[in-house]
Amino acid sequence: MAWLRYALGMAEQDRRARVAIERVTPQVDGGRFPVKRVLGGELEVEAFVFIDGQDAVQAVLQVRTEGEKDWEDLPMHRVGPDRWAGRCVPGEVGRYAYRVVGWPDRFQTWLQGLRKRLDAGLDGSLELSDGVALLHRYAETSDPPLRSQLMGLAERLPTEGLALLDENALAVVSASDPRRLATVSSVYEVVVDPARAAFSAWYELFPRSASPDQTRVGTLRDVQTRLAYVAELGFDTLYLPPIHPIGRVNRKGRNNRISAEAGDVGSPWAIGSEEGGHTSLHPELGSLDDLDRLVEAARGRGIEIALDMAFQCAPDHPWVKAHPDWFARRGDGSIKYAENPPKKYQDIFPFDFETNDWRGLWDALRDVFLFWGEHGVRTFRVDNPHTKPFPFWEWCLREVKRVHPDAVFLSEAFTRPLVAERLAKVGFTQSYDYFPWKNTKGEIEAYFSDLSRNLDFLRPSSWINTPDILSEYLQLGGRPAATVRLVLAATLSANYGVYGPVFELGEVTPREPDSEEYLDSEKYEVRHWMLEQPHSLRRLVRRVNRIRQDHPALQRDGNLRFHNTSDDAVICFTKSCDEDVVLVVANVDPTGARSAWIELDTEALGLDTGRPYQVHDMLGEERFLWSGARNLVQLDPRVQPAKIFRIRHRIRSEADFEYYT
Repeated sequence: MAWLRYALGMAEQDRRARVAIERVTPQVDGGRFPVKRVLGGELEVEAFVFIDGQDAVQAVLQVRTEGEKDWEDLPMHRVGPDRWAGRCVPGEVGRYAYRVVGWPDRFQTWLQGLRKRLDAGLDGSLELSDGVALLHRYAETSDPPLRSQLMGLAERLPTEGLALLDENALAVVSASDPRRLATVSSVYEVVVDPARAAFSAWYELFPRSASPDQTRVGTLRDVQTRLAYVAELGFDTLYLPPIHPIGRVNRKGRNNRISAEAGDVGSPWAIGSEEGGHTSLHPELGSLDDLDRLVEAARGRGIEIALDMAFQCAPDHPWVKAHPDWFARRGDGSIKYAENPPKKYQDIFPFDFETNDWRGLWDALRDVFLFWGEHGVRTFRVDNPHTKPFPFWEWCLREVKRVHPDAVFLSEAFTRPLVAERLAKVGFTQSYDYFPWKNTKGEIEAYFSDLSRNLDFLRPSSWINTPDILSEYLQLGGRPAATVRLVLAATLSANYGVYGPVFELGEVTPREPDSEEYLDSEKYEVRHWMLEQPHSLRRLVRRVNRIRQDHPALQRDGNLRFHNTSDDAVICFTKSCDEDVVLVVANVDPTGARSAWIELDTEALGLDTGRPYQVHDMLGEERFLWSGARNLVQLDPRVQPAKIFRIRHRIRSEADFEYYT
C-alpha cells in the first residue's frame, strides 16, 4: 500500500515538482499524533530538502494555528548538506500545524551559473539577458511595491551586472519568488501547553484529613489553610483525590475491609450517591463557592489545584439508575463490579464503553472536565486511563482543550509501556512513570535513558509514593531511602510528585507483608496529621524544591547525562542548560556508606581539564575544588546519602575558591 499512498500524495502536487522533502523532524508516528512543546519554548524543525542536478533550492517552515487557513512563513537555513532547519516560538497555548515547503530557486541557480561563467573568463551577456527575463517573470506575480523594485533591477542589470545584486537586492528577489513547482511536505501538529506542563512539583493530600481538629472531618476551607504549608515546601501543584459524594452501597471499611462499619467514610474513588455524582461536591467538604475560593487562593500563592478524575461509579451513583445501559452486565442481569485480580472493587462499577449509547457516555464524561474547568480547575490527574479506549481519550482531551487550551492532564497509567505511550500520544500532558520500582543504579540508568527517546510526546512524572504505592525500598530503607528517592525523583525528572504528609512524616508500614498498601490508609479512613514533628523531612523537601526553582537545568527533560562510577551502588548524572550545570551523586544502598570515583564527561560538560573547577553541594553547603574527570565522592546514608552539586566553571586559581565550613 506504500506505493498507493505515494501516488495519492503526488496527485495533490504538480507532478513536475522536483524538490524532495524527507525526514521532517520532529514528528510522532509519521505525523499521526502531535508533538508537545510548552509556551515560551521553541519548536525546531529540520528536514532534508534537495533536488536533482545542480539547481539551487529554497525552503521555508510554515506554521498556522488550529482553525486558521493562512500559513505564516518562517525562514529555514542550511545546517548541513541538503539539511535545513527552522524554528518558531508559539505565542500562546493551543494546537498548531506546521509543514516544510521547498522549491527550485531559479534566481540563485541563474546567479550561480553566471558567476561560474565569469570566473572562467567567459562572456556573460546572454546570461544577463536571461536574468532580466527572470526578474520580469517575478514581477508579474508580485505586489506593486515589489514589482516596482524588480523592474528597476531588471532595467539596471545589463549595465551594472553582479555589482547590482547586493544583499538588499537579493532580499527583494527572494521575497518575490513565485515558488513555481513547490513541493509541500505532510502537515504535522504540535500542541503547545502552559509552562507548568513541562516543569512541576505535585503534592497530594486528602481534604478530609486536613482538619486541625481531631473531632471533625476536614473541609476545603481547611485545605485553604494548608496552602501556606504546601507553598513553604515549594510545591506548585496541590492534587486532591476525588472530592465527589461517596457511595454507600458496598462501601469499603478501614484497610479495605469488604463491609463498612458505622462511621466508616468509604473510598473517594467510589464516586456517587444520592447527593450527586461526578459534577457534585461531597457535602462534608463544603460548597462550590469554597472550591472557587480555594482555587483563587492557591493561584495567589503560585499553586494550581489538581483534581482527580476517576471515570467509574459507585452502585448508588445517579447514572446507574438514569443510564443503566452505560454499564456491563453479567449473565444474571446484575452489573459487573470492577476487578483487577486478586484485587476486587465491589464498591465500583466500570463503564461499558461499547454501549450502544456511547455518544451519550462520551459527552457526559467530557462535560465532567468542562464543569470543573468552569470552576477554575485546569489541572487533572486521571485515574486508570488505560482501562478506557484510546479513541475516547483522543476525542475527549482534544474537546476539553478546545475550550480550555491551558488544561493539563496527568495520566495514571501503571501498565504496559506501549499502552502508557499511546495514552501520551493521544493527548495526556504528563504520564506517571515507573520510577517507584526503579531502585538500582542499572535500573535507573537503563529506564531513564529509554524514556529520553519519547520526549517529543511523553512527559514523565516521577512519583516517590502514592496512596497505592508504598515500595519495598521505602518500607525497608528508612530515612536514607526516603532522602535518596526524593533527590532522584526531583532531579531526574522535571515533573515529580509526592503523596504527603505520609512521606515527610515517614509512614512506611504496609497493610500486610509483601504489600504496597499503607496500613490505615487514607483511602478508607480520615487521618489527622501532626505536621510539626522533629523527624519530618519538610526542611529537606523545601531545600530540594528550592534548588529546582533556582536551576534551569533541572526544569527540563532531554538534558540528562549519566556518568561512570567505580561503585554499582553509586549513581552519578548531570543536567545542563547553558552555563547552569547540576551534578547529582547518590548512594542507592540505604544500609551502608560508599566511596566511589566518579568519572565526568568533561568535554560534554564544557569543563577545561587543565584548570580546577569548584563543585558546591547545595544540600550540605560544602564546596570542593576538583580537577580533571576523576574525583572521589563519599556518601554515608546515616549522614547524607545524596549530593546535589552546582559546578562552577572557570576557576583560575585557589584564590577564586571560597571555603565554607
